[in-house]
Amino acid sequence: MFSKQRIAAAFTTVCLMAGATFAASAQTIKVGIVGPFSGPFAHYGTLFKNGAEAYIAAQGGKLAGKDVELIYRDTGGPNPGQTKTLVQELIVKDKVDYLGGFVFTPNAFAVAPLIQQSQTPAVVFNAATSSITDKSEFFIRTSYTLWQVTVPLAQWAAKNNIKKVVTAVTDYGPGIDAETAWKSEFTKQGGTVVESIRMPIATTDFSPFVQRIKASGAQAVLTGNWGNDLTLLVKAARDVGFEGRFYTFYGNALGAPAAIGDAGIGKVVAVADWLPNVPTAESAAFYKSFRERFPKPQDDYVHMRMQLMIEALAQAIERARSTEPRAVAAQLERADVTLAGQRGQMRAQDHQFQQSLVVGMMERKGTPGVPFDVEGSGYGFRVVRQINAEQAALPSTCKMVRPA
Repeated sequence: MFSKQRIAAAFTTVCLMAGATFAASAQTIKVGIVGPFSGPFAHYGTLFKNGAEAYIAAQGGKLAGKDVELIYRDTGGPNPGQTKTLVQELIVKDKVDYLGGFVFTPNAFAVAPLIQQSQTPAVVFNAATSSITDKSEFFIRTSYTLWQVTVPLAQWAAKNNIKKVVTAVTDYGPGIDAETAWKSEFTKQGGTVVESIRMPIATTDFSPFVQRIKASGAQAVLTGNWGNDLTLLVKAARDVGFEGRFYTFYGNALGAPAAIGDAGIGKVVAVADWLPNVPTAESAAFYKSFRERFPKPQDDYVHMRMQLMIEALAQAIERARSTEPRAVAAQLERADVTLAGQRGQMRAQDHQFQQSLVVGMMERKGTPGVPFDVEGSGYGFRVVRQINAEQAALPSTCKMVRPA
């Protein structure tokens, strides 16, 4: 059984601790946190950092009864070479017990060999390329894959009589993967991709891209963009008069709703593992508790899967009766946890968390089904579709790297 204290602490944490295991002889547990703390994606890293520190504070500054040292390293963005160097320093020089982060897929790929060689448990925070977790038995992913979230969005678009779309993605690995997924799934629904647009990550001038979107005659844009790349794209499209919908992976946060404003009502669709307006009492209580701890609008970015992973770690340590890396990793492969009505199970074959998904439509706060807004924007997301874990699961051909 999990203690009430542990569950309460889970409300304020992030998944970077989830792959962690503790060196039994160490007096201080060292956590290396790798993410974007500067540049256009710094807000993501900041929320990541806030959650880690809040979790430690909720435990009285301790973890497993030991002091904790959080060591941050700033990747600035998708910088694989720099990320590899930073992780090497954390493992060799700082001698961290475990790692967390790797927001960008190229960064995660770059460090996978180091993770496997050093046997330093790490959790992949948001690298969504399907094959990433088979690169090391010490990699664990709590986010969904691009294909998992593409399928329900493509189906929802087709159900709403969307026939012609533009795909708009960032021109690097995950963006290209998203484009491939969008094209495959939307055409399966009988639709047509009239144009595919790729743009540099951290683009500042979206005018040429949105002109193409408007001229295409598309009813909607299917995009894997996030952060500033999503916010600025939608704003630019609004400014040139594009009136179609946006089907997104991340349209529900990171500044997007506030930037989009009324133009997004009934037009911006987002998919996630959980949304604040999931219509259950357990979900509402969970979100209210989070907002009490983080009242500032800029801190309002909640991933249910992160909290579930903390419960998974606690479960793994209890079952292993040890903090030895391999023992806890073996138990994490068998994780089956529930929090606030949301259940998550780890698939041992590929270290991919299996959980339900929801699709939401942007609406003004206070409209039916939208008791909560996001980031103080005055806009929230009404849940229009719920997909159980079995429906969201996709086959895996993963061949996990496991040394003898």
